[in-house]
Amino acid sequence: MPTVTTPELNDDIVVRTVDLAKSYGSASAPVHALRNLSLNVDRGQRVALLGKSGSGKSTLLNVIGGLDMPSAGKILVNGRDLARLSSNELARHRLEAVGMIFQSFNLIPSRTAMQNVELPMIFAGRAPYDRQAAARRALEEVGLGNRLKHRPGELSGGEHQRVAIARALVNHPAILLVDEPTGNLDSATASEVMQVLMSHVRRHSTTLILVTHDEELAAACAERILRLKDGQLFS
Repeated sequence: MPTVTTPELNDDIVVRTVDLAKSYGSASAPVHALRNLSLNVDRGQRVALLGKSGSGKSTLLNVIGGLDMPSAGKILVNGRDLARLSSNELARHRLEAVGMIFQSFNLIPSRTAMQNVELPMIFAGRAPYDRQAAARRALEEVGLGNRLKHRPGELSGGEHQRVAIARALVNHPAILLVDEPTGNLDSATASEVMQVLMSHVRRHSTTLILVTHDEELAAACAERILRLKDGQLFS
């Protein structure tokens, strides 16, 4: 049976969902990605979401990140109801409150590693000198201090993901949303990338929500494992 919980208000809770639902498609033939999902994530907690393809993992991550809006229920991040935010406020939420890392990297081919990392700071309105210095520091932190001017076509898959990690972390988000970060990497490169990522998470006490289908990765990175099936949480 699905786990039924009623989240309580608490200053230590950074992500809170109440009877969250998300459907796609037409009213006559809806696809239910999330169903009445209630969840609390505490500040600094490392959480892994496990489940098969189509279980609702990535949809939940997108809702927390403000990329998708719920069809019903509530999603609160740092006490703010995302469904009540304007488009500008949601953009600010994605720039400052959360950092997002995807399996597909989403780098801009025509820009250097440094320029890709600078991009969210441009949208945040940071001054050129400030953002260049921050991008350099972020790339050095993930071991790419010697690849600042390389474009994606000149980088390996593991280096692509390191650039994506640096870009997600450069604004120092309190919450990091990570969707299948090693899905396109070989096992050795995946291990190196996750070491870089988890080093930052532990050093800065960042709240981590990791989507994966890999039991081993979940056990290594998370202190709490949640399982999704058909859009619902199970024990």
